[in-house]
Amino acid sequence: MVPGIASLTPGLIWLRQAEPRQDRKVATVSHVLSHINHLVVKEVFLSISVILRKTMPYQVTATKYRPQTFDDLLGQEFVATTLKNSIQNKRIAHAYLLSGPRGVGKTSSARIIAKALNCVEGPTGTPCNQCDNCTSITNGYNSDVIEIDGASNTSINDIRVIQEEILYPPVHLRYKVYIIDEVHMLSKSAFNALLKTIEEPPAHVVFIFATTEINKVLATIRSRCQQFNLRLIPVDVIFQALVKILRENQVQFEEEAVKWIANEGKGSMRDAFTLMDQVVSFCDNDITMAKIISKLGLVGFERIAHIVMGIVEKDRKKIYLEYFSLLEGGISPEQIIIEMIKYFRNLMFIKADLTTNKFIGFNPAYYSEDIQKAFQYEDIENILELLFKSFDKSRFSADIQTEVEVCLLKLIQFEDFIRPKQILRELTHLKKQFDQSPGQTRQPQPVPTMNQPVMEKKN
Repeated sequence: MVPGIASLTPGLIWLRQAEPRQDRKVATVSHVLSHINHLVVKEVFLSISVILRKTMPYQVTATKYRPQTFDDLLGQEFVATTLKNSIQNKRIAHAYLLSGPRGVGKTSSARIIAKALNCVEGPTGTPCNQCDNCTSITNGYNSDVIEIDGASNTSINDIRVIQEEILYPPVHLRYKVYIIDEVHMLSKSAFNALLKTIEEPPAHVVFIFATTEINKVLATIRSRCQQFNLRLIPVDVIFQALVKILRENQVQFEEEAVKWIANEGKGSMRDAFTLMDQVVSFCDNDITMAKIISKLGLVGFERIAHIVMGIVEKDRKKIYLEYFSLLEGGISPEQIIIEMIKYFRNLMFIKADLTTNKFIGFNPAYYSEDIQKAFQYEDIENILELLFKSFDKSRFSADIQTEVEVCLLKLIQFEDFIRPKQILRELTHLKKQFDQSPGQTRQPQPVPTMNQPVMEKKN
C-alpha cells in the first residue's frame, strides 16, 4: 500500500458516518480536505510520484530536459534575465503574457515563474528545486498552481469559475498561480470577463498567459500584462544542446547528422528533441547521416549535387538517370523538389560567404567549385522561383512526376531565364550609353505606314 493511504481511512470513515446519505452526494472536496491532515495528503502525493517515476523509467527528451531555472532557458537570455531580476528585487507583476513560436520555452518559463514565486527561499530569481513547493510544482500536482488549456476552456463560464476561486487564499503556497496556455483561443466574452480580474486581482494571485498568436489577444488584455516575446532559438544553440545530451547518454553520432537535426528543428528546441528521439531509436545509438537518409526517405545533398552538376553540364541523360534512381529508391517527386530548394538556398548563402552554423548547417563538400562558379545570384533567384512554382503546381497537377520532369528540363536553360527587372536594368544601361556616346544629331525618321514601303538605306 502507498505510504499515507492508511492515514486517510479514519477521516474518510468519519466523513461517511457524519454525512446523511442524501447530503453525501453534494459533499465538496474542500469539505473533505478540512477533516484530513494536509501533511498526509502531501506525503501521499509525493509517494505516488516516486512510484510513478520508478515504474516509468523512460521519459522523452523534451520532458526529461525541460528547463527548471531561468539559467536553463536556452536562447532566451533577455526574457530570463528580466524575469529573474524582477522577481529577485520583489517587483512582481500580477499578470505576465508570454508569446512566441512553439517549442521555445513559454510553458517552461511559466512554471519557473511559479516556482520562483513560491520557493521556500523566495521569492527568488533562482528556485532551489529541492523544497516541497518546487518539487510539487515541477511534478504538476500542487493545487495552488492551476494550469488551464485555453483551447478547451473558452467560455465565459470557465472565467467565472476562476473569478470565484481567486477569492480564496492559497492552501500551501505563497501565491496562487493561474497558467493559461493558448490564451488566444478564449472567446471575446471570456476576454472581456478577464479584464477587471487581471487588472486588480487579489494580492495572492498571479496570472501567466502563454500564446503562439499574440495578434489574436485583445489589446486591452495586453496592456494589463507584462509582455515577453520568446524568439526562435538559434541553430547553433540547438546543436550544442543536442551534442551535450547525446554525450550524456553515451550515444555515438556524426556531427553532420546532428547539424541536420538542429536545422530541421527550425528554431524549436522541442521539435529538435522529438526528432532526435526518433533518430536515436532507428539508428540504434549510432547516429549517421547515411542512416537518416535511408530511414526517413530523404534525398541527400550528395544525390542532389549530381543532378545540379548535370544541369551545369546540360546533360539531360545524367539528370534523368539520377532522378529515376531516386524514384526507384522510394523518394517522392515532391521531396526531390524540396531538397533542390534547400540545396540552392544553401548555395545562395555560400556565395554570400555565410557558412557558419548560425545560418545554415551543411557539408560544403557537396558544393563544388564548378557549381559555385556556374550560378550567379540572378540565376539562383530565377531557379528558386521556378522550383517554388513547380512545387505549388505539383499539388494540383494530374501527373506530378511529369511536372517535376518538365521542371528539370527547364532548369537546363537557366542561363536564358530573364526577369522583368533584368530587362529594365539592361535598358537603363543602354540608355546611359546612348546618352553619353558622342555623335551627330539624328533626325527622327517617319514611321512607315502600311501603304508606304520602307526605304532602304543607301551606302
